[in-house]
Amino acid sequence: MNASGPARTAVAADRFDRLTWRDTYEQAAGVRELAMELAARHECAEDLLADVFLVAYKARVQVRERTDMARSRLVNHEFVSALVESPEFVELRRDTVGDPYAAAMALLAQGHALRGLLEREAQERTGEAAGRDGKGAVEAAVGTPGAPGSPGVRAAARSAAAKASHAVRQEASLMRAWGVGPGELERLPFEERARLAERLRTGRLADWAELIGRFRQMAAGERARKVENTTGELVGVTLGDDLSRVVPSELAGLGVPALRAVFAARYAAGELMLYDSRGEQPTGLGAVIACVDTSHSMYEAGPGGVTREVWAKACALALLDQARAAGRDFVGILFSAADKVRVFRFPADRPAALEATLEFAETFLGGGTSYQAPLGAARDLLEREFDDAARARGDIVLLTDDDCGVTEEWMRGWNAAKHRLGFRVFGVAVGAPRAAESDSVLDALCDNLRSVEDFTDVHAAADLFRVI
Repeated sequence: MNASGPARTAVAADRFDRLTWRDTYEQAAGVRELAMELAARHECAEDLLADVFLVAYKARVQVRERTDMARSRLVNHEFVSALVESPEFVELRRDTVGDPYAAAMALLAQGHALRGLLEREAQERTGEAAGRDGKGAVEAAVGTPGAPGSPGVRAAARSAAAKASHAVRQEASLMRAWGVGPGELERLPFEERARLAERLRTGRLADWAELIGRFRQMAAGERARKVENTTGELVGVTLGDDLSRVVPSELAGLGVPALRAVFAARYAAGELMLYDSRGEQPTGLGAVIACVDTSHSMYEAGPGGVTREVWAKACALALLDQARAAGRDFVGILFSAADKVRVFRFPADRPAALEATLEFAETFLGGGTSYQAPLGAARDLLEREFDDAARARGDIVLLTDDDCGVTEEWMRGWNAAKHRLGFRVFGVAVGAPRAAESDSVLDALCDNLRSVEDFTDVHAAADLFRVI
């Protein structure tokens, strides 16, 4: 027994632990609401919530001896002891230790189990359920405070821990899918982090966070494989001045003093015989611009229920990561009809604002389809970038499910700008194989075009992330 009397909390805590709990209690509206609801009916409720929070938060958990507990808190001790012993709670603690927000999430996820526990304990104490089969119904299900380790409490603890673990991991996965790192989360105030999590869970693209996450992982893998200026597959012999590809017969001439001057002259003229190769083109230097069609037809779902819009947005978000990894500006252009265009800029020298990223992902314009407005906007952006910073070789990726006409005058201006600025155009016909045919407008606009029909396949555009 403690010298100060029976303990009211099952988890031994120091001053800093108690301060963390109080700070979390003050910041988390959901925790306060749960505490007030339970405390109105159960004297031990607040102590139980503190115990459940601390057992998830503390790195080293010490559960008091049962004999040290006040009788009115024995039910708390029994539940906490069952939590600590459950395999599910061991898994949960991998995500909650040291993180007050995650520990509070785990506590709230167990709210239903805690309500049931306290209600059954109250019924047992007041005898409301006594008399069935010669024993209290609650004693059969939960056990009396004097009988530790009852099967009902152990089962409730395991179920609660499993539910909490699922909730915490689901939110962590959601944050990763949207590119929100642990460091950024730690800087967010508690309620702001909770609002962000709610928005991600309930936003337009919430159901497809897993696809977005897989897209970003795939792109990261392709970046790791990418080698700029790769030699590639040897396909013949050509002329040039690249000494790394000179054929052996040319090098043999250097061994003959009389032929060295000839070698030097041919090198200066770019007429050395070189191995010709076919490999990936070098990446660009200018901005990466994703033009995403958000016309009505892009809302159509394909295999797995994934819509064309979702696949295209997931690809665009992976391109955002690609641009940031290369230190290049990224611009997302959403379009539909000629008068419906939204431009989202993500400069390379500033962190990608989460609010802007979410707005880009969630915006859907509807209407028909026009290529000239979004591609004209992309061209103008690359023109300004070239004029202001002398950066050429930008990359435009056009993701659409339609094939629409452009005027001859516009096409002449487009080709002239493309020649001057050196940008490349990649096209993705999303669920529209006819748009990818050789006689389509989309094919005429793009240097590289592919068709995607399986919207659950993140590898259909893998080559983009090797050459952009």
